[in-house]
Amino acid sequence: MRATSLLDRLAPPLFIFIWATGYIVAKLAAPHADPLTFLCWRYAGVVVLMLALAVAARAPWPTRRNVLHLAVAGIGIQALYLAGVWVSIRQGLPAGTAALIVNLQPVLVAAAAPLIGERVAPRQWLGVALGLAGVVLVIWHKLNVGTSFGPPLLLCLMALLAITGGTLYQKRFVPHFDLRTGQVVQFAAALAVTLPAAALVEPMHIEWHRDVFIAMAWSVLVLTAGGISLMFYMLRHGRVTAVTSTMYLVPSVTSVMAWLLFGETLGAQAIAGMGVTLLGVYLVVARKPETPRP
Repeated sequence: MRATSLLDRLAPPLFIFIWATGYIVAKLAAPHADPLTFLCWRYAGVVVLMLALAVAARAPWPTRRNVLHLAVAGIGIQALYLAGVWVSIRQGLPAGTAALIVNLQPVLVAAAAPLIGERVAPRQWLGVALGLAGVVLVIWHKLNVGTSFGPPLLLCLMALLAITGGTLYQKRFVPHFDLRTGQVVQFAAALAVTLPAAALVEPMHIEWHRDVFIAMAWSVLVLTAGGISLMFYMLRHGRVTAVTSTMYLVPSVTSVMAWLLFGETLGAQAIAGMGVTLLGVYLVVARKPETPRP
């Protein structure tokens, strides 16, 4: 089996696992660091890491035009998305509600897919709908339905639109780039946007507690260098609707992690929702069997 074929098979489950740990990391860091300040340190760490890797490997740098495209996509996928989620949860929006809002992304991507030349088959639309239904079942007991959250809810909606728009923009304008130099550009742009915002709205407090060190190391080395790189790899080699639909599985994996690590409840309804989500994602990503030629 070719190395690229093996990576194609391993990338989705690895991405789902790594992306799901983001909620665990947020839970570790939240008591000890302002959210935007933590993200600034995270972005700076990624820039240093990826710059060192790029220089050591003499990786190719993007053209000036692609630098602009990468920066725009990075501001959406990194700065606005992460800021919206982290700040909204810090301001009291339940994590389950935030997860449900963010997991509307595959629906928006499927609806916008024709804009980048992708066709969504009826079977895939059914998968998108089933995936969303499964996510609702998994996190229903964590939702705070009927409560008004005002600004935190708007921030989470901003995060949803930002990561959806950033993903579509990147797939449309700069689908191919070196992952090392490309991430230097994207995270430098994210830092340039987030740092002034943090200075404006936060005291920029960060307590270098053991949990913060763990969260920071995991965020830089695994969540970003691993998770983001895998997402970009999948976007480069696959259809954006299929790639974003794998995110439907993240709440299920996160629920299992929270059950194992923090003793959170994992009931029959959540387990049933995981099954529905798996079926939905399968319908989206499975290749249609080719009709044999006579």
